[in-house]
Amino acid sequence: MASRDTGTDTDRPGRIEAHGIDHVPDRERHGRARELFAVWAAANVNYLSMVVGGALVLMGLSLGQAVAVIVAGSLFWAPIGLLAVSGPASGTPSEVVARAMYGIRGNRVNIAVNGWLLCICYIALNLAAAAVAAFVLVEKAGIDADSGVKVAVVMVIAALTLAIGVYGHATMVKLYPPIAIALTVTFAVVAVFVCTRADLGHQPAEPLTGGALWATLAAGLTLVASGPLSYTNSADFSRYLPRTTSPTAVAGWTALGGFLPGVLLTSLGALAATVVDMAEPQAGLEGILPSWFSPVFLAAIVLGTIANNAMTAYSSGLALQAAGVRVRRSLGVLVDGALGVAVTLYALLVSDFLDTVANLLQLTVVVLGPSTAVYATDILLRGGRYDGPALTDETPGSPFWYTGGVNWAGALALTAGIAASVLCVDTLYTGPVARALGGVDLSLPAGIIVSASVYGLLMRRSLRGRAAAPPA
Repeated sequence: MASRDTGTDTDRPGRIEAHGIDHVPDRERHGRARELFAVWAAANVNYLSMVVGGALVLMGLSLGQAVAVIVAGSLFWAPIGLLAVSGPASGTPSEVVARAMYGIRGNRVNIAVNGWLLCICYIALNLAAAAVAAFVLVEKAGIDADSGVKVAVVMVIAALTLAIGVYGHATMVKLYPPIAIALTVTFAVVAVFVCTRADLGHQPAEPLTGGALWATLAAGLTLVASGPLSYTNSADFSRYLPRTTSPTAVAGWTALGGFLPGVLLTSLGALAATVVDMAEPQAGLEGILPSWFSPVFLAAIVLGTIANNAMTAYSSGLALQAAGVRVRRSLGVLVDGALGVAVTLYALLVSDFLDTVANLLQLTVVVLGPSTAVYATDILLRGGRYDGPALTDETPGSPFWYTGGVNWAGALALTAGIAASVLCVDTLYTGPVARALGGVDLSLPAGIIVSASVYGLLMRRSLRGRAAAPPA
């Protein structure tokens, strides 16, 4: 029998993971909750967090205000930790647990949009971010980054990303601790050069006041919170843990693995914005780093983005299966990766399409906030208990078939939450509530509160009715 630390025969480092959205039986569960910390840390010790921190200062916030927003927005890692509890409880990924909220058929629609489509967008954006850094690295090596070289670079980065995603869970658990350490050391060096130059008392030239300040604080909070809220798939990486694993440990290590690097790296980006132009973050940061360290920094950007993107690619394969496509998880990862590569190459070499995708992703909190709220509320209502084998039953006899395959409590709660968010959002589109409030974007709290309230009310009645019904 395989050891507790190295995994079971079906989940070993260096071997393609066999399980997809099927239930992982108790005999194949292994590992400890603390392994989750390194997995999430490796994905979040990254350059993009610094970019977000710099953006907060560029938006007109003082350093103190930016750090306060960073801490507040990073607290949304707490519900992501809670969602991870459903993994060991059910032995299934988040994409399957969601059947409890939306029904078998309803969840296919939910996952197709809120899971698979968003994964493809994030794969493309992350590939582009890594590729831009890699292009500079190639040029520093004396190679002209023409179109052919750029295509080759994107393909190499994609191959590394997808290889990790295909090999899956056990390989990630094995690889991510050393990756997290390497990235932490690299960004610690960056922090030394930033902190020795940072203006700790930085104030914007024209400090924001009144409605403009509140609007910027709300926008900044939404920007920071969109990071953790994009990980509603946290059960994907905890489902191999034994059923008896402490829920508190699962939630705590997951949340901490995202919260700590998120706060530190995003704050570092805000500090950097007090001394360099974070409108061009890569060039600005290279300006204060010694020439010998610049290639290391660029390599760290690429490595961190690969670690982050491999998790997205991994979940995209599960999302494709959960959306009803009959394909092996590993093949699904490759299919989704190919789509992501196509979008990335088109964006980098042909048009500004990626800018459009990036702008649309600013609106993801309109969906992700309500989705997280429904998921978290369901866990609380059920006391964190899920029947994994029943969740994988897709027949009309399934307890999660509900009415015609749809759980209307979840569908209505999600729809109501999204509607409330749309009324309050202020990004590409300004909702009537945001307009009335002078641009203050309350889409995040509005969507969460409405979805949680509606789902709690409707689903509590449904669960009580089932409990009172006589057995068939």
